[in-house]
Amino acid sequence: MLDLLTVLEFPTSIMLVLALIFVLIYEATNGFHDTANAVGTVIYTRAMRSQLAVAMSGIFNFLGVLMGGLSVAYAIVHLLPTDLLLNISSAHGLAMMFSMLLAALLWNLGTWHFGLPASSSHTLIGAIIGIGLTNALVSDSSVVQALNIPKLIEILLSLIISPAVGLLLAGTMVFVLRQCWSSTPKRRRIHLTPAEREREDGKHKPPLCTRIALIFSAAGVSFSHGANDGQKGIGLIMLVLIGVAPTGFVVNINASSYDISRTRDAVNYLQQYYTQHLNKFTHIDSPNDVLVPSRNVKNPGSGVLMTNKQILKQVKRPQMQVFHCDLSRALFIVNNTSLLLKNLDTYESLNAEQRSYVRRLLICAADIADKIAKLPDTSAADKRFLSSLRKDLLYTVEYAPMWIIVIVAIALSLGTMVGWRRVATTIGEKIGKKGMTYAQGLSAQLTAAVSIGVASYTGMPVSTTHVLSSAVTGTMVMDGRGVQSKTVKNILLAWMLTLPIAIILASNLYWLALKLI
Repeated sequence: MLDLLTVLEFPTSIMLVLALIFVLIYEATNGFHDTANAVGTVIYTRAMRSQLAVAMSGIFNFLGVLMGGLSVAYAIVHLLPTDLLLNISSAHGLAMMFSMLLAALLWNLGTWHFGLPASSSHTLIGAIIGIGLTNALVSDSSVVQALNIPKLIEILLSLIISPAVGLLLAGTMVFVLRQCWSSTPKRRRIHLTPAEREREDGKHKPPLCTRIALIFSAAGVSFSHGANDGQKGIGLIMLVLIGVAPTGFVVNINASSYDISRTRDAVNYLQQYYTQHLNKFTHIDSPNDVLVPSRNVKNPGSGVLMTNKQILKQVKRPQMQVFHCDLSRALFIVNNTSLLLKNLDTYESLNAEQRSYVRRLLICAADIADKIAKLPDTSAADKRFLSSLRKDLLYTVEYAPMWIIVIVAIALSLGTMVGWRRVATTIGEKIGKKGMTYAQGLSAQLTAAVSIGVASYTGMPVSTTHVLSSAVTGTMVMDGRGVQSKTVKNILLAWMLTLPIAIILASNLYWLALKLI
């Protein structure tokens, strides 16, 4: 990190440090905003003391970030339009990041102040939508194409469906426990609230087995939260670094020759597939179109490909034009990418512009594979094949150095340990009309841990807040304890307002930032 700052101009270094601080503050607010959900149930069932529960949650959030992978990180990033990802510049990249993060921070802190379990994921997605729409308006491009619409629909569906899944699964689990685990006085203890347990048995803590299950499920929620939400901070930091210091981050400099050969093989397989199915693309392919800056690369002529050295020679100049990526350019994108990677063993042999060019071509090649897979006449087997190719194409592009993963993990875990009380109080005391039973806490936590864990490893960003709060609501309804309508209405109101407010905030902040640079 210090080496990076020494090679940048002083103003750029300051802006980079500020951008990284913004990301880490966002992760910290995410920690005390969202992770309060993980400790709320275990605290209010008296399974753990609050200080110990919060410390445990922080540790498991840390571990979740370290072990969670990067699928969610880049699912969030790919909400932005491909053209914007291809052309992130230092000034525009920083303007985008500051606007996105400031909008997310303002809404996070506002809802936290009022103790509302609003979603940090929802907020960030709304901010990204605002950035994409504003970018389309200021660049006179299509608003319809301002965002990755299929990915946006996919993520929005996950945000809508996951709370419903949480409500139904947790409610069903409590119902099953009522039916199958209440035949003896010992078993019926799981359906007591802490106050009822104290009155009946004179004991302050839950039964031992129940207590262990509550603690493990709370740890599972924290781990799943780290694996899902921590990745978002990693993706944001990578966007900052790619925009500000492209030399070191546009591709994985530490990629081995095997990693590069894996990517090269994927390009060659895509090239073969495209050639074999050329008859499907004749109506959209434009063979004279080359994905290169028009003022830097001369048109090589109809059907004539440049060599590896010719392509690299053309991208040595520092000023690059805007890149565009669409299916009509597929043939030259794939062919040029194949030539660029031919006999390449390390990215260190390329200069900064060449690395940026390789990244752009690989992102475009992956985008082409994705678009071909979505064509109506593409078979199911070919879709699976192209999906596998897409992962290999991005293998040396969508990555994160370990130091980034560690600092995000630290920020999230430290944030978990402060400021948790407001939202935890809402979860533990203000959703149900009556106290939370051990069975309800366990059902809600297990549902959240499994749901969020599955989402993390399938690359879907979901809201810990909404999954757990809806799970608690489901247990209260199914158990006949009722819910406090005012709290539920406030949570629903926050859920409905988060997206439009984040869009408006980020859009206006980005527009203002672009006017100032």
